[in-house]
Amino acid sequence: MLAFRDATLDDLPAIVALLADDDLGAGRESAGHGDLPRYEAALRAIAAQPGNSVLLCVDGDEIAGLLQLTLIPGLSRLGMTRAQIEGVRVSRARRGQGIGERLFEHAIGIARSAGCGLVQLTTDKRRVDAKRFYERLGFVASHEGMKLEL
Repeated sequence: MLAFRDATLDDLPAIVALLADDDLGAGRESAGHGDLPRYEAALRAIAAQPGNSVLLCVDGDEIAGLLQLTLIPGLSRLGMTRAQIEGVRVSRARRGQGIGERLFEHAIGIARSAGCGLVQLTTDKRRVDAKRFYERLGFVASHEGMKLEL
């Protein structure tokens, strides 16, 4: 039975393992014990910021999927609040079981309840399957995303 909840510090080892269990994530995440304090600090900062959370889809004690949802108040579009989705992962063993879709339905429901006028996300251009999944959910590639590494 799938359930949804916010991540806790106790979940971090499993979360980091999911983030790293990915072709792109393997090169930018570290499941090493020495790096866990950095993830702990980040999760504490997320939890301290209103409208920011790491949502988990759990099946019993197993984390089947996760995403970060951030509600962003804005001035443009008549002061519209938007939701940003980041860090989406579904356990390799659970892919193709509708978990990603259920996780997105839950996150979009939270965004609607908070009065958001749109949900946005970015995806790496190398994630062809992810792009196809987002399009199936109704997301449209309406903007060109840009990043500056610091």
